[in-house]
Amino acid sequence: MTRATNARFGLAVVLMTGVMAVVSPVVAQETAAPGSLTKVAGFAHQVTGITVARDGRIFVNFPRWSEDAPVSVAELKDGKPVPYPNDAWNGWRNAKADALDPKTHFVCVQSVVADGQNRLWVVDAAAPAMAHVVKDGPKLVGIDLKTNQVVKTIPFDTSTVLQASYINDVRISPDGKTAYLTDSGAEGALIVVDLDGGTAKRVLSGHPTTMPDASVTVQYDGKPLRRPDGRGVEFSADGIALSPDGRTLYWQAIKGKTLYSLPTDALTGWAASSFVPEMLSDKTLSGKIVTVGENGPADGLLISRADGRMYVTSPQDDSVKVRDLSGRETGLTTLVQDPKLRWPDTLSEGPDGTIYVTTSHIQDSADYKPGAPISLPTELWAIKPGPGGNPAATGSAPGR
Repeated sequence: MTRATNARFGLAVVLMTGVMAVVSPVVAQETAAPGSLTKVAGFAHQVTGITVARDGRIFVNFPRWSEDAPVSVAELKDGKPVPYPNDAWNGWRNAKADALDPKTHFVCVQSVVADGQNRLWVVDAAAPAMAHVVKDGPKLVGIDLKTNQVVKTIPFDTSTVLQASYINDVRISPDGKTAYLTDSGAEGALIVVDLDGGTAKRVLSGHPTTMPDASVTVQYDGKPLRRPDGRGVEFSADGIALSPDGRTLYWQAIKGKTLYSLPTDALTGWAASSFVPEMLSDKTLSGKIVTVGENGPADGLLISRADGRMYVTSPQDDSVKVRDLSGRETGLTTLVQDPKLRWPDTLSEGPDGTIYVTTSHIQDSADYKPGAPISLPTELWAIKPGPGGNPAATGSAPGR
């Protein structure tokens, strides 16, 4: 952004129900160079999820990790994060756990995703501080973006979300009938949800493709990222992506390097009376899993509707990378690498093809850095892809 643009628009600092936003106008992206970063907003609390609806509305979420965040889900309006869909759903506080119904409040939200049916889906892991799961808390909440009303709540029972689970990210099929989630907890898994019927199935639970890779050590600032007691990062299946046609699902663990995929027709149909249970067994699914390539430790995954490429957040080296899924190229190309991308977390795509990414600063949190502030400032950034969706020539990363 030029000095003239800064002078014209300025920076707004907003305090809204405990959430601070420092906003840089998105209009500046129109003249941003391909691969450059534009700061959209800054927050006083740790942000993870970002989604941009088809009409351009932007939603973010704040999990209850190191602190009891004052807002779980927010819509950015004129740069101001406003509790969404209302204050009541955002009213949960750890201190009020005995007084508030976890079925009708956001307990610990990990991600938000808008679908093609004009709905916002909210993943409530319901595990504050990534500790025990609050009874009756894990759920997938659907909100009608036209009426701003909750229209569906799908609770997850203890056979779907385990006590050591942490449901993480979600993708919705193009027809709006199926949701796919990752469980990044102690026993990694994929969860497939029949949105019409409101039922869910846990698959590949504890499977090597959904579990941490023992050969990988997640590093940051040139050294292993560890908690004060010596534990390293152990996140299981986390990033998830769905091809634009809805036929292929991709996922990987953060403590991992390998990207996997499955045809979605191997995961659906289980709600039909003619379904044979063996078709969804781990043994059957294992034979259909494809090893796509190596991303290295990665958090967020996104397949662009505009160019069909996969965007990958790479926390170890402050970057967002691109993978060509057409088979014409191999490895990863770096779209942008910048020290401001402190743990690039979740990705979303705007209607104009702009890529949005949150920086959750996990390595700067009190969990990994003794003495760090409990309220951790974080950001939302926008990246302009190159012409035709080709990433800017800002470097490359090895892969296969």
